[in-house]
Amino acid sequence: MTVFKLRLFITGRSAQSQRAIDNLNNICETDLPGQFHVEVIDVLEHPDLAEHAKILATPTLVKQLPEPVRKIIGDLSDRVKVLVGLDVERLIKSVP
Repeated sequence: MTVFKLRLFITGRSAQSQRAIDNLNNICETDLPGQFHVEVIDVLEHPDLAEHAKILATPTLVKQLPEPVRKIIGDLSDRVKVLVGLDVERLIKSVP
């Protein structure tokens, strides 16, 4: 079973940050049940982690594993875009 290691970089507890968190949780629980580990990183609290990951905008989702590493910028409201970004083509066919 493939486990997706994801990092979501946000800026504070803004409405856009919360929307990205909610959208990611919904996608993971619906499309990757039991196959994900999500770490939410606030760049205001951990600017060093954002700099190391070369985060230029927030919210940004970074898929660390499985490789290749991919970044998705935005509030993650486009489910198809997120699934393509996560390289989960098998799930795209089931998207309405």
